[in-house]
Formats: sequence, C-alpha cells, structure tokens
Amino acid sequence: MSDQRQRLLDVAQAEGRLTSVVGAVFDRYGAVWAGGAGDAPGLDGQYRIGSITKSVTAVLVMQARDAGLLDLDDPLSAHLGEIGGYGEVTVRDALAHTSGMQSEPRGPWWERTRGSDVAALLAANDGSGRVAGPGEWFHYSNLGYGLLGEVVARRFGGRWRDLAHDRLFRPLGMRTTSYLPRPGAQAGWSVDHFTGIRVHEPLTETGAMAPAGQLWSTLADLVTWGQVLAGVHPQVISAATLGEMGRPVTPTYGLGLMLDVHPGGRLVGHDGSMPGFMASLQVDPDSGIGAVVLTNATTGIVPRALAVSLIEGDPDASDERPAPWRPTIALPTPVLGVPGVWFWGNTAYEMRWHNDGLELRPLALGGTLWERFEIVDGALVGVLGYHRGERLDVVRRPGGSISHLECATFVYTRTPYDPYVEIPGGHPR
Repeated sequence: MSDQRQRLLDVAQAEGRLTSVVGAVFDRYGAVWAGGAGDAPGLDGQYRIGSITKSVTAVLVMQARDAGLLDLDDPLSAHLGEIGGYGEVTVRDALAHTSGMQSEPRGPWWERTRGSDVAALLAANDGSGRVAGPGEWFHYSNLGYGLLGEVVARRFGGRWRDLAHDRLFRPLGMRTTSYLPRPGAQAGWSVDHFTGIRVHEPLTETGAMAPAGQLWSTLADLVTWGQVLAGVHPQVISAATLGEMGRPVTPTYGLGLMLDVHPGGRLVGHDGSMPGFMASLQVDPDSGIGAVVLTNATTGIVPRALAVSLIEGDPDASDERPAPWRPTIALPTPVLGVPGVWFWGNTAYEMRWHNDGLELRPLALGGTLWERFEIVDGALVGVLGYHRGERLDVVRRPGGSISHLECATFVYTRTPYDPYVEIPGGHPR
C-alpha cells in the first residue's frame, strides 16, 4: 500500500507539473503514512491551505452558537449592525453557501491584492451583487465567510486570527499552523502551460477576507485537524455539533464542510486553493480514516481526488514511475516561439515544452500525449508517436517569426487552414 500511495504522488507531480506535493493518511490515533514528490518537505513543511480555513471559521461559529452567543437563524445584521447589504442573510445560509450573495467581494481580486479592513469590506458590498434569493440554491461565496469571521470576532470579542489560535490551534497543539507563513514555508508557483517556466505567485495578507482562505499549515497539523472533524477532540467541538455540521444542506455541502463519498463510506472536509497553492483534507467521520494533500502549484491536480485515492490506495498500480517533472529554466533556441496552439487542418493541437522535449497533444482528445520531439544535433526529431525518427522543421520568415511547422509533409499553422487555399501535406492519421 505504501508503494501504491507513493506512486500516486509521483504521478501527480510528473503529470501535474508540481514543484512539490505531499500527502498523509491518518486514523483516529495519528498519521499512518506520509510521502512526498518533487522538492517536497517533511511533515512540518508549511503550505498555504486556502479554503480549508473555512472549516476553521465554521467551527468558531458553531462554538459561538454552542456558547449561546448567536443562533444559526440570526440575520447577519443582528451581529454586524446595519451593514448596507446582505444584513438579512442568516448565519446558517452563509455557512452553507445558500445565502445567494455573490461569490467574491467587490473590488480587486481579493486573493491577489492586499486586503482591506472590515469597514471597507462592508461598505463595498451593498447587496447589488446578489445572484439568488436566500436558500434558493448553492452558490459558493467567499464573501460570506469574510462576514462570518467578523461575526465571531464581535461575539467573542477578539480578532478572528487570535480566536483561531487561542480557541483551536493552541489547545490542539497545532504549532505549525499560522496566519502568515513562517520562515522556510513553501513558495507559491504558477507554471506556464506551454513552456513549463515557473513564476512566483503573489503572497498577500487578505485582511477582512482572511476567514475565507488565509491560513498556512502542515501535514502534521492538518492530520490533527482531520481528527477534529472525525470527532477525536470533543474538547474543541462536540460530537453532536460535528454531526450537525456534516448533515447535507445541499448534496455536497453541510455547515462549513464539503461532503463526499468514497468506496468505504462518506467523507467530510474541505478543499483549498490560493494563488500558488492547492490543498484538500478529507476524513470519514465514521471510521476516522482520512487523508491530506498539499501542493505549491496553482493548477495541475484535483486535490480532493488525490486525497481520496491516497485513502483507498491504487491496487492496479504498476511498478513504473514517470520521470519527475522539472521546471524549464529557458527555452532552447530551436523552439523559441514554438510552444502554443497549432492547427493541422482544422484540428487543434497544443505544443508544450516538457522535460527537454516538445510534446504534441490534440486538444479534442483531452490533451493526451500524441507525439514527442527532442533536440538531436540542433534539430527537433521525433522520439515518440507516428513521427518517431522524423524531423520537425520550424519554418521561419526572414525576420525570425514562425511561418509554420512541417514534419514529413504534415504542416501545422497558427490558424486553421483556409479550405479554399491548397496547403501541402494533410495526410490522415
């Protein structure tokens, strides 16, 4: 099983072009397996966890409810005053994303810009962005969790970030979970789709929107938080309240928790993403078995699917391991300007520079690897697929721009062929 799980991470890193990916499987007693691929840290390597933060905010809300400080059917205005917009939304609907409020706060993209204070957040969101009536349907709202964070701050009388630390992380011994990254935390990366060149993603302090996605954490601490969601730590939240949070309000969401199933039973937890990071924490509340996945990439995997796969293992896994993905430092001269979308007739392909080779993938077939060319004696030569051994010529104009690509009479152009103009090549495959 350990080899199966490690292979899952190896494949995710190679195919998803991840700088690093780490995962752990746990039960009610602690971690039972952990692994990593790429430039991966250990159990205490810090990543941004994005919207897993929402499950923390939701537990604080439920603690306030259990302490008699609020009711889930209270309107937000009962705790935030006349806020100008969305004051009629109930705490329950905000928790379940059934409030009908817009998904993101007005203004610049909150995940990539320095956050404002609560007064500015309230003033900017006057209710005109509403997409549905209360309870009409599920519409994920980061804005709703920004407002919920302020509700618990006012009910408990402290900053949201301090409440999370004092009421949750410190009592649970989650010493490597923090509001801001600690020294040595993983950098957030985005990878150019065609060239494989990495760039740093912005690192922002999200201000009033922090309760929706600010936190940083580690495999070790998220194992502990997964145990909380499995009912192992009733001193933080009671089994009855956890059960309430895990009951479906909509088919895929409860009160602050995503809901799913796996072959062995049901799952509760949350996914997370922020620029440069993706994460997922999933646990079966009945068995206490769960998994955590963390990566410092903006895209490339479906974190929840990988977490569920780690729980189940991969009984059909072979012993083969893909070559690890390596970031491109710079494009070699022969392929400058080549990566991108090309057409053979009307058929669209992407040409992607990947691990020192040019890969041809038909877009209509979901990007399946079709052919691969590598530089041999200064020329691009096929090493995989129909054109193995053939030379791919990059035909350039006098000024250096690319006219077209040609390989054994197959011609690739930047736009689909004009059906009334004769183009050489075009053999069917």
